[in-house]
Amino acid sequence: MIRNLLLASVAAFSVGLAASAQAEENANADTKVFRIGIIGGENEADRIRNFQCMIDQLPEAIGVEEVKLFPAADYDGTIQGLLGGTLDYAELGASGYAKIHLTDPDAAEPILTTVQTDGSTGYHSVMVARKDSGIESLEDMKGKKLGFADPDSTSGFLVPSVTLPEAVGAPINEYFAETGFGGGHENLVLEVVKGTFDAGTTWASGVGDFEDGYTSGNLHKMVEKGILDMDDLVELWKSPLIPNGPIVVRSSMSDDMKTKFKDFMMALPENDPECFSAIQGGDYKSYTEVNSDFYKPIIDARRSTIGG
Repeated sequence: MIRNLLLASVAAFSVGLAASAQAEENANADTKVFRIGIIGGENEADRIRNFQCMIDQLPEAIGVEEVKLFPAADYDGTIQGLLGGTLDYAELGASGYAKIHLTDPDAAEPILTTVQTDGSTGYHSVMVARKDSGIESLEDMKGKKLGFADPDSTSGFLVPSVTLPEAVGAPINEYFAETGFGGGHENLVLEVVKGTFDAGTTWASGVGDFEDGYTSGNLHKMVEKGILDMDDLVELWKSPLIPNGPIVVRSSMSDDMKTKFKDFMMALPENDPECFSAIQGGDYKSYTEVNSDFYKPIIDARRSTIGG
């Protein structure tokens, strides 16, 4: 009995040492390079420019030697980086986070999300068409070609896939003549303007005026960059409210680093409104804390429709 107790004590002590060593290793690694993943969906040069303020401010704020940006060609590139532990922080759509959670719930965790100017913590999928196309409603899209943004986009694919069948009264593959992907939100809208798709789904706050591209979202960002005139588009459909996408961090990051990073982000809207607006792509009020429970409806929807 005594021998067994001694063996158990030694084993417990060894486990404790291993956990302590791992925690120390994580802490040491966290002080070197902080890696930011940036999802695809718009021009890479624009994405890098918008996040430059993070390169400038984060080293001193969180105690790292260097901050590096990793823009991905599409959503999945950033998702795989988080799953593989090669990224420390990224901002995802809810469906992108759901994919990570369903693949490996211990890889990354949501810590914050944005608050809209009206105080809500959600946004919308919107379907747009060219104003001069003669298409003015969902009914006019029957038998037409519909474009989605990205297979891992919440507003650009998952939510329309779940909610459009009820809105049109038929399965998507029966109601629309054809569907396809535009290669990200920005490119999708450009393809709609070119006529490649009769209409397409993208994201917007739904707050403010459609004529301005709303207060935030892909349409707003395109208007701000001067590559879209909202007078060229008409809105055909708007989804129910979708949970704003999360700021996620690598789960194995040290608790100290997580706290420093969260504190930096929470203070950013007041300390540097220009940086806050740049990385979020529009007008928002602030950040608020969230966890995986906030995204349960999207996780369940993805599990039932896509499977992971």
